[in-house]
Amino acid sequence: MQGNPKTITARPLSRRAFMHAGIAGAGLAGAAALTGCAGKPADQSGSAQKGSGLKKITFALDWTPNTNHTGLYVAQEKGYYKDAGLDVEILQAPENGADALVAAGDAQFGVTFQDTMASYVSGDAPMPVTAVAAIIQHNTSGIISMKDKGIASPAGMMDHTYATWELPIEQGVIQRCVEADGGDFSRVKMIPSTVTDEVTALTTDQVDSIWIYWAWAGEKCRLAGLDTNYFAFADIDPVLDFYTPVIIAGNDLIESDPETVKAFIDATRAGYEDCIKDPDAAAEILLKAAPELEPELVHASQAYLAEQYQADASMWGQLDQQRWDDFFGWVTEQGFAAPIEPGAGMTTEFIGA
Repeated sequence: MQGNPKTITARPLSRRAFMHAGIAGAGLAGAAALTGCAGKPADQSGSAQKGSGLKKITFALDWTPNTNHTGLYVAQEKGYYKDAGLDVEILQAPENGADALVAAGDAQFGVTFQDTMASYVSGDAPMPVTAVAAIIQHNTSGIISMKDKGIASPAGMMDHTYATWELPIEQGVIQRCVEADGGDFSRVKMIPSTVTDEVTALTTDQVDSIWIYWAWAGEKCRLAGLDTNYFAFADIDPVLDFYTPVIIAGNDLIESDPETVKAFIDATRAGYEDCIKDPDAAAEILLKAAPELEPELVHASQAYLAEQYQADASMWGQLDQQRWDDFFGWVTEQGFAAPIEPGAGMTTEFIGA
């Protein structure tokens, strides 16, 4: 899925991140090669400035750079972090993910997803991280298929193949959608996902339907000229309009230095606001930081996300606790996680509801 979602923790993070980020069309082989960069700076312009008086901040991406992250690179390139007194280093994710780095204090901030957080915000020893901002205001993921398959709505998935990661929340979302559309979930033909490129998988009948995030995989299919059907989960059921992706911060930092958290979020918001105002210029900044990306796809994805980063919220980054709690309530009702307290794992302190 984009960008691209397990128990919830059983899902390999590299696959989770691949689904959300799309890996810029590199495929799983390319993703494996890129893991050699794990823990390395994704961009050197944020390196430490000795004697500068700037506060050093490490930010861990969920995977390789993509349009989910553009606002960070814009804030870095335009000096918003420096103006806020921060020296920000952006790291590509290690195999165990941004969540673990932030929890351990090896990164102050990182990217994750509300559905991933379900596995560790509940129980007696929750992971000490908190979502402080939404990168994208609404869930832009859904199911794509070739139009000739006739999957115009969730019930149409019956008697067709779907590439599954065999994970509880993932399959629970599919079941919710199919049954809400009057279909029989047991008739969806689940096959283990080996998808490395959505365009190839769809056009060669490798699979009939795939969970994608439109901003990357959907735009890629559109640019390839594919005649597709697509339905978004959030349009089927509001409870599936969960936050994906989000920025997390370590709880120790939030408690001990909230001023730094606020300064970082304010500067980051300015970066994403610039992405909204001028997506083409933002795309060029991302391409400068990650020249391996395909320019046409980056520009198309950036144009799409310019309408999605803030969407109908009053400002970029806002988190609606009711929507947050509704999704986690569904997760616990389905038995995918232990009961989760209202507001667990998120705060509106630094941006507001």
